[in-house]
Amino acid sequence: MPTFGVILAAAGQSSRFQDANYKKPFAPLAGRAVWMHSAEKFLERSDVKQVVIVVAPEDREPFLEKFGANLAFMGVTLAEGGQQRADSVRRGLEKLGPEIDMVAIHDAARPCIAAAWIDRVFEAGARTGAAILATPVVGTLKRVGTDSTITETVDRRGLWEAQTPQVFSRDLLLRAFASISGGQPTDEAQLVESIGQRVTVVPGSPINLKITSRDDLRLAEQALKALPKPRFDGPAHPFANDDIWR
Repeated sequence: MPTFGVILAAAGQSSRFQDANYKKPFAPLAGRAVWMHSAEKFLERSDVKQVVIVVAPEDREPFLEKFGANLAFMGVTLAEGGQQRADSVRRGLEKLGPEIDMVAIHDAARPCIAAAWIDRVFEAGARTGAAILATPVVGTLKRVGTDSTITETVDRRGLWEAQTPQVFSRDLLLRAFASISGGQPTDEAQLVESIGQRVTVVPGSPINLKITSRDDLRLAEQALKALPKPRFDGPAHPFANDDIWR
């Protein structure tokens, strides 16, 4: 059975979240931080041997001050991110131990992930070397010009919206990172595609939402109620009304 390491991406700027007190992965959701909900789903798995959370350099010290006890209790490794997502994920990859065969990258701000979806994408990733969760696009898509008028109705046939986890063999991911020469991939699947690797799409769920705005927190709280309760429970943590998570 392959061993999995999980990288939780939490180094973004949360510019669309528009909260004076928190960045979205660190905001309170149903009594604990968003990132903890995400981490717990992987920590309760026997095939996951390591979880790494990557935060922005300016967040490192306040994150340790606020969540250091949780990191120690949960056994989560902390990494410092870079300027772009690819830089941050690469630094998370460097923190994984040598025993890790497969790497799963998951948005820390995507807390409503269910064990069954992880099972499916982990199995597909181990079998094919590269797999992601995604959902088919169901709405009508419009391309809009700079004058805010429609320039085109886009054919949605064959279009899927990528989610996380995205799962790859460690060797494949290392080769993909070594190949970066220009431009920045928007996700790890795009990076792996760039070296000619086929990526398997595993059907996910709209419930596996990524928190972008404060309204999404309310949706996520309702979605969590429909998921199995986590078995893992770390030390309690107070949420101070401060400004360190802007």
